[in-house]
Amino acid sequence: MNAIELATVSAVARRTAVPERRRAASLSSHWLGLVLEELDYGVLLLNQRGELLHSNRAARLAMDARHPLQLLGGQLRARCAKDVKPLFEALAHAEREGRRCLLRLGEGAEQANVVVVPLNRDVEQAAVLLVLERRELCGALAAQWFALRYGLTPAETEVLKALSDGAEPSSVAQAQGVAISTVRTQIQSIRAKSGAPSIRELLRQLAVLPPLMSALYN
Repeated sequence: MNAIELATVSAVARRTAVPERRRAASLSSHWLGLVLEELDYGVLLLNQRGELLHSNRAARLAMDARHPLQLLGGQLRARCAKDVKPLFEALAHAEREGRRCLLRLGEGAEQANVVVVPLNRDVEQAAVLLVLERRELCGALAAQWFALRYGLTPAETEVLKALSDGAEPSSVAQAQGVAISTVRTQIQSIRAKSGAPSIRELLRQLAVLPPLMSALYN
């Protein structure tokens, strides 16, 4: 193969490589978007001005009328006046200086934690990731998977969900209209089936389940 032929082959290879790289980058971006949609933690991707670049389904569901943050026209806003300055200072420090922080926003029962994470390494344009706290120890789908895995009855599954929400056995019994002895028997059955030696260990097992979104939200 002479020099002209080699140059032609090289030029064709370069032209072929560019679309392939673009296709790979597009697929990676698509897969990343799908991964974020499956997480049961709300995540928001922003710039330092609070302009929304991306949000996942969990974030959109979490940011209802009770949440201390809201999105208006693609712009992140704090509902309480006292949160405005800390929020935007945190965004600016994250994007410019790579500083992480934990914010406690809102008032009273509507308070919520938000983690601010800088995304400024090896990128042309820095961004900021906000991770919202979950309102539940264990999501509905995770509890259902746990119940299916260990063969819990429907009644035991409801007890499990109530415990994961922080309810005491007496409160569960009252809510379900049964005797406290019935709930205690159901808890013992759940522990026996799952191998948890205590309610504390049972709740720990629930807490460490993978945080995946429920297909019911589709």
